[in-house]
Amino acid sequence: MTVYKAPVRDINFVINELLDFNAHYQTIPSGAEATPDMIEAITAEAAKFAEEVLAPLNQSGDDQGCQWDDGVVTTPDGFKEAYQMWIEGGWQGLSHPVEYGGQGLPMSMGLIKSELVGTANWSWGMYPGLSLGAMNTLYVHGTEEQKQLYLTKLCEGTWTGTMCLTEAHCGSDLGQMRCKADPQDDGSYKIDGTKIFISAGEHDFAENIIHIVLARTPGAPEGTKGISLFIVPKFNTSEDGTITDRNGVKCGSIEHKMGIHGNATCVMNFDSATGYMLGKENEGLNAMFTFMNTARIGTAIQGLAASELAYQNALPYALDRYSMRSLSGVKNPEKVADAIIHHPDVRRMLLTAKAFAEGGRAMIYDAAKYSDRMVHADSQEDRDAAENELGFLTPILKAFLTETGLESASNAMQVFGGHGFIKEHGMEQIYRDARIATLYEGTTGIQAMDLIGRKVVLDSFKLYGSFCKKLYKFGFKNLISGKRRGYSAKLIGYTLSWNWHTVKMVARASKNRDAVGAASYDFLMYSGYLSMAYYWAMMAEVAAAKLAEGSSDKDFYEGKLETAEFYFSRLLPRAKGHAACMNSSTDSVMAMPLDRFTTR
Repeated sequence: MTVYKAPVRDINFVINELLDFNAHYQTIPSGAEATPDMIEAITAEAAKFAEEVLAPLNQSGDDQGCQWDDGVVTTPDGFKEAYQMWIEGGWQGLSHPVEYGGQGLPMSMGLIKSELVGTANWSWGMYPGLSLGAMNTLYVHGTEEQKQLYLTKLCEGTWTGTMCLTEAHCGSDLGQMRCKADPQDDGSYKIDGTKIFISAGEHDFAENIIHIVLARTPGAPEGTKGISLFIVPKFNTSEDGTITDRNGVKCGSIEHKMGIHGNATCVMNFDSATGYMLGKENEGLNAMFTFMNTARIGTAIQGLAASELAYQNALPYALDRYSMRSLSGVKNPEKVADAIIHHPDVRRMLLTAKAFAEGGRAMIYDAAKYSDRMVHADSQEDRDAAENELGFLTPILKAFLTETGLESASNAMQVFGGHGFIKEHGMEQIYRDARIATLYEGTTGIQAMDLIGRKVVLDSFKLYGSFCKKLYKFGFKNLISGKRRGYSAKLIGYTLSWNWHTVKMVARASKNRDAVGAASYDFLMYSGYLSMAYYWAMMAEVAAAKLAEGSSDKDFYEGKLETAEFYFSRLLPRAKGHAACMNSSTDSVMAMPLDRFTTR
């Protein structure tokens, strides 16, 4: 089975030395309590919970899976008890306002908790993770009465939440959605329809489940402009939150999936279920993006988690598995063969996972600052600015980190050889669990189109330009005075190339609209490699400075520099291939007539 040790040293490096969370917290009201000692204590307790409670349930939960019986879902042994410990620890409301039962700490503090939980046991972590999205949506779009009734219970953890978007006939094209919401005389609505792929839609953790549901009111405009958002509880309640009767919502079945077996992926049937509008009529999709962006950042964490867990488990195997002699000479003369970590290709796979995990952590934790700024903005203008900045980064984080997480999981299986393909060591579970991350909350292709289409072209390059300026500013500053100037030079060069290829691609698209679609995946992956290069350049500067100061933690900082060198030498050059594909002929993708796809 897999083992997990919380990477507390690296987390502390990112939040304290690289991103200076302490200075950031001085700028937001909720940051006053988030002192370095408080952060350290919370991280240590979350690490303990992840290592001792959740990690041991990861493989057993996968083996047992969830069980469905006439609408009732039973989670794997130990899952419910772990959730009760979660509630008792007050973890669910860590980053939500005190007036609704939370602890009032910054949103970014919750991210640390989410990484530790998700890496230890992703299937279990999805239950409180989905609740977090419901909580954020209610906090931003709910009325005060809705917050007092639902958000307080969700912060307690005694109720959980879901996101109900997808229907069988429309998938990600929500404009085709058919779920109906008929208004009632008392101001409520009757919700009818079926939703699929609803993670944590039914389970035995909590006394109530609050579904956040997209549906159409009578006479609503066609397409996405006619979608509204509704709160639909599993059990109806009185105004004080006392549960009364069962609502007209039931789990019709659960999916039999490739991975994440410990989480119930449900078909949810709404049969004249009582619901309450959340936000404004026909503006449900905009409100739901609050939830979806929370989920997408959460999914980016899954990519990081896959890389981290894959690395942690492949490394000890590579140290202890002996096979063949090293090409450069005998390394373990007392053995009949050398440890496989001495083989260059094994090191390549290990360093790839290490670079993606540590680079991904820096990317996500920095993005979390925008969440703090959104929540605590002094004006709508500042809130919109923070949301837009985060919105630009979200498709890169979600798609790039899940693709690289899947690669890391695949490489870890390869390190184990044939043993990676069997269940005993847990490598194949990491891969199976990680595979869904590139699909849900919008596939990689959908994220790519969102990035280039909505966040670059339709935005008239404003957010794109702002991001480029940040890269140039860092690059030119450290090209002059930095300790790792070569990395800054590469960062500048790759950013210039990104700009050139992007302009060429958009120019081609003015004559051929398919040019953007054909280039979108490569544009996103280039964006990801470039973004991670920025953070590895930052980490290298910090590590080099610490070594120059004579830090006693020499091995840690030397390891950072060596991993940075691997990233810039072996991984960043992949972006050049994506650049070449980005501006290759659109005909190579679109010219083949449909009937030739079948002539084989």
